[in-house]
Amino acid sequence: MSPTFTLLILGDEILSGKRADKHMARAIEILAARGLSLAQVQYAGDDPVRITALLSGAFAAARERGEVMFSCGGIGATPDDHTRQCAARALGVELALHPQAKALIVERMHDMAREQGVVADPDRPENLHRLNMGMFPAGCDIVPNPYNKIPGFSCWAGSGAVHFLPGFPVMAWPMMEWVLDTHYREHHRQHSQVEKSVIVLEGMEGVLTPLMQAIEADHPEVKVFSLPSVDHPQYGRHIELGVKGPAEAVDRAYPDLLAGLKPFGLKLGPELVR
Repeated sequence: MSPTFTLLILGDEILSGKRADKHMARAIEILAARGLSLAQVQYAGDDPVRITALLSGAFAAARERGEVMFSCGGIGATPDDHTRQCAARALGVELALHPQAKALIVERMHDMAREQGVVADPDRPENLHRLNMGMFPAGCDIVPNPYNKIPGFSCWAGSGAVHFLPGFPVMAWPMMEWVLDTHYREHHRQHSQVEKSVIVLEGMEGVLTPLMQAIEADHPEVKVFSLPSVDHPQYGRHIELGVKGPAEAVDRAYPDLLAGLKPFGLKLGPELVR
């Protein structure tokens, strides 16, 4: 079985509207490209108590059910960055300077100095402060950052994990891909998932609910979905009614769904395959 993947997006700037969240849509794309899917998304501001509680729940889900969470944001070293500390509290361990993270941060210091035409001084106060970005919960592994070398980190719990990434999309997205391709490659495309649906014009969900229930009872490997719309520019009021799941199961269930619609005498629009 493939792990259940979830996403936690942190930052006051998201909840205040100063920044628009881009992580959820991209995470769905990154997972889908590997035949995987996103099960849950949570948002939280820069509140250490709330973040610790959310991460405690994530580690419990990792231990008990093998769930995998990606957490985006708050792993820097400014006063509003709390994620590293909250992760340590949730795990009940201390923060410690990760040796690989330290080496990468020092390497980044030298890169920045070369770009400015000066010699790096690792003992300068601002450079010593940068090492705080490598203070991770004890026992965690790094997640490489191809953009500027400042790593994220992975904390393992049972058969699951929480992978901590920066809030910056240009960094977070390739790091997410690295995690999936390094640690979860055996789960890629385990099952070919598809959706087949039809546009039901002027349909009403209440009338069609018994049919949906019957399809799920007869085909337990699929999920029936119903997406109503009241003001679509092309179809007006309609329902997109379909089934999703493993390709073979969908191929068996979808004809039964179409056949079940016939007695209602409803007008059908185009059929869709995703």
